[in-house]
Amino acid sequence: MKQSIIAGLIIATLSGCMTLDKKATMDKHEKIDYVEFPATDMDATKAFFGKVFGWSFTDYGPEYMDCPDGGIMTGFFKADMKSSTENGSALVTFYSSDLEETFAKIEPAGGTVLKPIFSFPGGRRFQFTEPSGNEFAVWSDK
Repeated sequence: MKQSIIAGLIIATLSGCMTLDKKATMDKHEKIDYVEFPATDMDATKAFFGKVFGWSFTDYGPEYMDCPDGGIMTGFFKADMKSSTENGSALVTFYSSDLEETFAKIEPAGGTVLKPIFSFPGGRRFQFTEPSGNEFAVWSDK
């Protein structure tokens, strides 16, 4: 069931690191409100997003945490699976006003670059996995 939740909810584009008030996202009728990801290593995932994107988390026991800092409310649950385009998940994409700066933070924080910076119609982007293996992209129009 959690895989279907992930597949259904990961159809969002996360844009930057602005902090959101939980109430601000909860009253948007029929809009994406929350995205959940699996995490094999909760601590490493938390550290990665804190270092790269400045996120903070609230723990709800050892198997769940959420974060209001991702542009949309985001949660991580303890599981032995991952979200990747290879297994049919949507590609969640962050925006960066300085793509090279964001790119430079991925590997030192424990992530793995899957596709280095490349051009596409409308901009440039790269793809990476965080320590639990979830795949994301970062793009810029600059």
